[in-house]
Amino acid sequence: MDESKLDQCKIEAQKTKSLREGIPAIVEHLVRSCNTEECFDHVDLEPLPSKEAVIEIVDLASRILYPGYFTRMRIDKVNLAYYFGQEATLFFEALSEQITLAMRHECRRHNMVCINCEERGQEIALHFLNELPRLRTLLAKDIRAAHEGDPAAKSYDEIIFSYPGLFAITVYRVAHELHKQKVSLIPRIMTEYAHSKSGIDIHPGADIGESFFIDHGTGVVIGETTKIGDRVRLYQGVTLGALSLPKDAVERLRYERRHPTIEDDVIIYAGVTILGGETVIGARSVIGGNVWLTSSVPPDTKVFLKKPGLVFK
Repeated sequence: MDESKLDQCKIEAQKTKSLREGIPAIVEHLVRSCNTEECFDHVDLEPLPSKEAVIEIVDLASRILYPGYFTRMRIDKVNLAYYFGQEATLFFEALSEQITLAMRHECRRHNMVCINCEERGQEIALHFLNELPRLRTLLAKDIRAAHEGDPAAKSYDEIIFSYPGLFAITVYRVAHELHKQKVSLIPRIMTEYAHSKSGIDIHPGADIGESFFIDHGTGVVIGETTKIGDRVRLYQGVTLGALSLPKDAVERLRYERRHPTIEDDVIIYAGVTILGGETVIGARSVIGGNVWLTSSVPPDTKVFLKKPGLVFK
């Protein structure tokens, strides 16, 4: 290498070094920013649950709820007890650990009285395991509802493997059980993971009956205090939401009913928006596409927009 090129390399190395020397000042500024209320941080607090671990719990739950569908190993009567024993043990250990982290974090952050987080985490995880047979039965009804409501569904296998609506409902039903046990953070991580994968946003606090079917599903939003009866069918782009609130009312209504009630056997077509905690859609009603509702609908009612006229030029 000639001397001119060697000198150039030295100059570039020196410039790189001088740029790197600016990092400590930036780090010091970042540290100072953690001592203000202007930025959010999680310093000097208990570790939070792991998002990656919660996603793995969702996968474990799917392998238990749908044995044989989401594993490469062959399952038969010979190894079924071994399979469930292994998966249930892994699930229990993973879930109890994440619940313990969530509870301990809440206790320390809010200076709560000790509730024996580790023991309580294991109790909730064991309670959830006891609920798995009931959840399997409930999800089987959702699968049958999908098959009965969608002529494009050629088999139950197709629904379980590929329907985003069933995936979102499965994750919701898992998260809802934990929400009922007042587990913080984890249920919402679960449903937001399903939201990111399916485009369907179901809050874990929603109360949804059996034989629930979401066709296509993209853009469906179901709010925290929504109540949905049995055998309800939704199509893509449906919003069951809350009316916009003034800033001073948000805290007051944080734990109040803000989302609609959908009674049994209702069909809601694509693009419908239904808002408000006092809005009730009566049983067996049909809500046509692109309808906007903020008031109740009696049972056995069909609600449609007037058919627009087409113009051909």
